[in-house]
Amino acid sequence: MRPGLTESPLNPLPPVIWLLTLPVIATEAIFALGGIGLIGGAEGVGLRLTAIRMAALPPELIQRAPQFLQQAPSEFYRLFSYAFVHASLTHALFVAVFTLALGNLVARNFRPAAVVALFFGSAIGGAVIYSLLLAALGPQNAPLIGGYPAVYGLVGAFTFLLWTKLAAVNANRMRAFSLIGMLLVFQLAFGLVFGGAGLGWIAEVAGFATGFALSFALVDGGMARALQQIRRR
Repeated sequence: MRPGLTESPLNPLPPVIWLLTLPVIATEAIFALGGIGLIGGAEGVGLRLTAIRMAALPPELIQRAPQFLQQAPSEFYRLFSYAFVHASLTHALFVAVFTLALGNLVARNFRPAAVVALFFGSAIGGAVIYSLLLAALGPQNAPLIGGYPAVYGLVGAFTFLLWTKLAAVNANRMRAFSLIGMLLVFQLAFGLVFGGAGLGWIAEVAGFATGFALSFALVDGGMARALQQIRRR
């Protein structure tokens, strides 16, 4: 038998990427079964709304954090739970696809624990900055739901990898930010055409910035390796 004929034509995804994606797939499966009445009985069709109420992050959780820490500290699970529940099947599909694709690229350069830290760190960073900026913009109270801030954190890590590689060959490092630009334009166009274009982009940009910043510490070799790549000519 010729060498390579028994090898899979597809590169297997790292287990950590499935770990981050399977909760999204599982929740959507539960919502689908509830929608056709197989689980949840008469209330099955409302499982998504119930899950959103339980998982969404209200901005006041961060805006009034000292009060919540005293009276309801358990509510801070919402800082990451919001990233695994989505407003629609389409919303969840986009997040799952981006997590699988970008996570696979990032996981080649980051340890599994670092990928998890990037994902959850970006989700938390996006939520905190979103909530604080909403307070500065005025009386806004739009709860945050869905995994885009965490996904954009993976985009930030991927951008960091491109940025350091371009710096190593003395190329224009700004080219590394083309992906985030295209994604934001795509989401803006999608939101304008199909509706739903709100202030969620604040959390997504914040998640991107958090992921990019965390990459300096989480990449294999840490800050020393990153600076060495940037300085290499």
